[in-house]
Amino acid sequence: MEGRAMIIVFDLDGTLIDSAPDICAAGNTVLAAEGATPMSLAEATGFIGGGAPLLIERMIAARGLETERHDAMLSRFLELYDDAVHLTQLFPGVEACLEKLAWDGHALGICTNKPESPARAVLDHFGLLPRFGTILGGDTLKVKKPDPVPLTTCIAALGGGRALYVGDSEVDAETAERAGVPFALFTRGYRNTPVDALPHAHAFDDFADLPGVIATYRGVPS
Repeated sequence: MEGRAMIIVFDLDGTLIDSAPDICAAGNTVLAAEGATPMSLAEATGFIGGGAPLLIERMIAARGLETERHDAMLSRFLELYDDAVHLTQLFPGVEACLEKLAWDGHALGICTNKPESPARAVLDHFGLLPRFGTILGGDTLKVKKPDPVPLTTCIAALGGGRALYVGDSEVDAETAERAGVPFALFTRGYRNTPVDALPHAHAFDDFADLPGVIATYRGVPS
């Protein structure tokens, strides 16, 4: 890609959207059906990042439930997940940032461990679906992050070339590192590890700063 344009791929939960309240609510509905105590928002937030199957595994372990209940609990969770948008909010500045990046000619994609259907549903809810040329969810391919294949597949689908991955978590940092793609860390997301302990090319806490970060990375004025 020439000039200012490059490929910018985003994680979703904890990066573009604060979805922890909806994930917590859906998870607690599943736990209630199992006769288990609910999660706090902080506990649920700590479980996010590895995809829905791992989320259920963590819930089962935390509540001492039978592992054989995993598939049934996951099925019920996914039924709720497609409509889990009403407590979710965009992080401040996301809409304006995406508009600026699109205006500058960057190709935008999503690489998330959230299943593809609810990922598309929440993007559509906020009117952002048309912004992204490619959306890869945790169930789109046979593997999910931190395997690098979803990220490299997303980049290839957007035409290939120089790319940057934007995410918030340990999983995102590992994915980018394994894919050989520079990583921009959004520091207001759901990570449990200190910023300095995660490999990253850039760190930011305000989406108003991201276009400038990208312009600097490309060596052009913002």
